[in-house]
Amino acid sequence: MSHCAFSEYIEVPPEALKEVLTRQPNGCFMVPGMGPLAVSGEAKVGRLLFAHGAGAGQQSLFMRQYVAALASRGVQVLCMDFPYMQQMQATGRRRPPPPIAQSLEHFSEWYALLNSLFDSPLWVGGKSMGGRVATLLASQQPCPGVIVAGYPFHPPKSPDKLRLSHWPAIQCPLLVTQGERDPFGSREDVSGYELPANAQLAWLTDGDHDFKPRRISGLTQTVLIDEATQVAASFVRAHGQDAESKSNALV
Repeated sequence: MSHCAFSEYIEVPPEALKEVLTRQPNGCFMVPGMGPLAVSGEAKVGRLLFAHGAGAGQQSLFMRQYVAALASRGVQVLCMDFPYMQQMQATGRRRPPPPIAQSLEHFSEWYALLNSLFDSPLWVGGKSMGGRVATLLASQQPCPGVIVAGYPFHPPKSPDKLRLSHWPAIQCPLLVTQGERDPFGSREDVSGYELPANAQLAWLTDGDHDFKPRRISGLTQTVLIDEATQVAASFVRAHGQDAESKSNALV
């Protein structure tokens, strides 16, 4: 995906976004009142609204690599930035994210806008905190599916503070790709959780929260990102076909 400085994003009002995306399905756009939107790839397999993690926005190295890999597999990825991240980028000063409810509200506004533009299903997902926000949205309204890269099951060193109370309310397919050594939820940690039947976990060998393995493993972060996006694209494809089959059966 081509990432550019926000000053180079094309300003597009919300009401004109559908027309612009019809003419230019990929690109960097600035939507007044909402923020930056980067669209990458063709929706051959599916379409995904994907949110960043707590510490870095859509232009981070992980996000660029993950999005490019997923887009190359036929999933069109739409990335946005939460308001606090936009402020960080404007001022150059780091700041913590606000209460999760505020980020959920902003994400929900993006989903409502973008979901109205397309005839095909719009999945939701995100990296770490962004994935948590996506699961919260899916627990509150119908969604075709959720893709998470590194779910923050609990804060590091606080394994008793689980962030799973809303998961039983999620009715759609949910995929989490997780590093085996993730301090927010390692394979050992998660093995003791009772997760809903619609939740699927794909473990990345020796990966940490950013899918970085130790050198001794013989793997690289790029390899694990490729593996994670391959699983994610296959998951979207499989469940997209399931939804289409169910729809046809009702006709």
